Amino acid sequence: MQPRPRIVRRAVHGVLLLDKPLGLSSNDALQRAKRLFRAEKAGHTGTLDPLASGLLPLCFGAATKFSQASLDADKRYLATVQLGETRVGGDLEGAVIERRPVHTTRADLEAACARFVGPIDQLPPMHSALKHEGRALYEYAREGVEVERTPRRVTIHSMAIVAGEHDRWTLDVRCSKGTYIRTLAEDLGAALGCGAHLAGLRRTGAGGLTLDRAVTLEALEAMDEPARDACLLSADRLLAECPEVRLAAEEAARFLAGMRRRIDLPDADCVRVFGPEPRAFLGSGHIAAGELISTRLLSPVEVQGLLQERTP
Repeated sequence: MQPRPRIVRRAVHGVLLLDKPLGLSSNDALQRAKRLFRAEKAGHTGTLDPLASGLLPLCFGAATKFSQASLDADKRYLATVQLGETRVGGDLEGAVIERRPVHTTRADLEAACARFVGPIDQLPPMHSALKHEGRALYEYAREGVEVERTPRRVTIHSMAIVAGEHDRWTLDVRCSKGTYIRTLAEDLGAALGCGAHLAGLRRTGAGGLTLDRAVTLEALEAMDEPARDACLLSADRLLAECPEVRLAAEEAARFLAGMRRRIDLPDADCVRVFGPEPRAFLGSGHIAAGELISTRLLSPVEVQGLLQERTP
């Protein structure tokens, strides 16, 4: 058997909006995309279960320094809920625990959904990646071990019925980070008195990012390298909601060295800082009492890489 040709890695900077398929873990999707781009450095912005599809922002190069912004952002999902059936783990993969008759109307479901809108406490499911003493909870679950968990406060911004009837419904859910949709489905079933599990999940949004510009792995594989590179958004895209500050060359050099700069702008928790060139993204910062203070800086090599790229 011929050995696989060695991939010559290169510096790639930017954000890829990937439409992750069913059956693939977030890390597997990341590694496939990383190979296709021949990228030296890459990371994803939060796990999407193999049984879920949809928006998975991937960060390359300089953009990996700002992945936390997407991790902290609100999320949006299309969730398919199967009423009348509870399962181990709360989703379609688990064995059936109990089946109960369903007498739920659309009005009943709408009323139940309304009860969950706003701040709520959720008990993290055992079949989750949340860590306990250095191990993921799902590892304990596979061994039949139940770990004591503490409820976490999350926020459901909205939950609307998109389609469905009788015992199977699709909901459009907007929620804060850390929300477990499978737990939400189970809690809805409990509120309706018939039980439920999550039968399908598709992430449609993360912060200001949506599926509109997302691309599949199959589409990427069919492209040549320049076409793939054209799919990348700019390295600062995850901070797009932060105001932009542009500095002259001398001030930019000082900021990049970590020095505080006096600036005539109002206080801001987050700003994107650029040098004089259009693509000269330097990093993130904040403004307090008339001073621009760096939060996360790019290296000079990364800045130079951005200047040489043709990322949209």
